[in-house]
Amino acid sequence: MTIDAQILAALRRAGHGCVPGAELSQRLGITRAAIWARIEDLRALGYDIAASPHQGYQLLSVPDVLHADDLLSLVEANKIVGRDIRVFEKTTSTNDVVEKLARDGVKEGVVVFAESQTRGRGRLGRRWLSPPRKGLWFSVLLRPDLRPQAATQLTVVAAIALVRAIREQTGLNPEIKWPNDISIQGRKVAGVLTELTAELDHVKHLTLGIGVDVNQSLSDFPPELRKLATSLKVETGRALSRAELAATILREIDRDYDRVRAGRFAQVAEEWEEHCATLGRRVAIQMGERLLQGQAESLDGDGALLLRTDYGRLERIIGGDVTLQK
Repeated sequence: MTIDAQILAALRRAGHGCVPGAELSQRLGITRAAIWARIEDLRALGYDIAASPHQGYQLLSVPDVLHADDLLSLVEANKIVGRDIRVFEKTTSTNDVVEKLARDGVKEGVVVFAESQTRGRGRLGRRWLSPPRKGLWFSVLLRPDLRPQAATQLTVVAAIALVRAIREQTGLNPEIKWPNDISIQGRKVAGVLTELTAELDHVKHLTLGIGVDVNQSLSDFPPELRKLATSLKVETGRALSRAELAATILREIDRDYDRVRAGRFAQVAEEWEEHCATLGRRVAIQMGERLLQGQAESLDGDGALLLRTDYGRLERIIGGDVTLQK
């Protein structure tokens, strides 16, 4: 971690207490004057840090911005996801940035956030609205040892990570609509876009693109989306810390990615099924020109949906446009 990230991590660990400057100096191997200079820089970014000659430094409040060093300080225990975090004020799409990093050979686990996107996208080429400083728009680079057919496992990982993180931060009980939507009371609050580059039998790299509507008001959504979309602020009646939510999501993805790497995807899938509103329901799935109808039964070992069609056949579905039927 950077010096600033280590300082913020120490201040956060102290909670309402103080961290002596001498302790920071010894821990980080720099002078107390250098510590003071870093504190001043953090204050300039909006971090309210009190200083006492006898007690040290105390973190009083943090700004509502996504700051790479602060995010790093919040996920310092992560094994892979979030060990490298980059924040852009604006970009076309964070998936585009991660794809370039992947081609440049950057290690897996890098996470790219944007305060806003000019061409944010969802599944099937749909546009994802990304208003500045209202939500979380980010992408994670992974290099899993998986066959391309099993890449759906990581969409499952991202979805259940979002459910757990939202529940922890808000007390709400979001549901998963297969394959990649997170909803509250039937209205979409988050989504996952998984893109991969693969050889015939091996994934070279995979990008998890994630969008979460956090602090929008209903008026921030176009009229045609107000019955279909929502935000965590709308559902809870209060604004949330985007940085805290982001860090919680990254911790949950890191946890389940570790389980997938250890061959324990079945544990992740079992939890996913408990929160999926699609399973056990009659659905229609549009896949290009093909329309399938039937009952969604379960996930298979690769994370694909098993659909019992009206003709009694069990179909394995890895993607499509899903409509829940009565």
